[in-house]
Amino acid sequence: MNLIAIFVASAVAFVLGGFYYAILGKQLATVSESAAVGESMKPWQFAIELLRCIILTTVVAGLAAMIGTDGWLDGLALGLLLWVGFPLVLWIGAIIHEHTPMKLAAIHGGDWLIKLPVIAVIVSSWQ
Repeated sequence: MNLIAIFVASAVAFVLGGFYYAILGKQLATVSESAAVGESMKPWQFAIELLRCIILTTVVAGLAAMIGTDGWLDGLALGLLLWVGFPLVLWIGAIIHEHTPMKLAAIHGGDWLIKLPVIAVIVSSWQ
């Protein structure tokens, strides 16, 4: 695994997530009480979010290395498959069993639909 690729992909995922939620903040606030409060993130929350991105990227990079992805197209396929296998399946379960609003699930699922392929493309192209 390439540590530079992991840190670059982590930073990109962190920034993309920030932009994504900044753009969809008003829509998120309509379906999430915590988002509706409108508090800005505390420094420790930024640190935890960055750590989450590093952990996610490290896991994706490890998986990409184990299965031998090579190049952006393999990375894109891996990222999309991971999205279908995990966030999509989990959010559908949350909608069905926990009565999570579909709009809330779609917003968070969209974040993962951006992050996973981008991370996988970066680490697969940089191996």
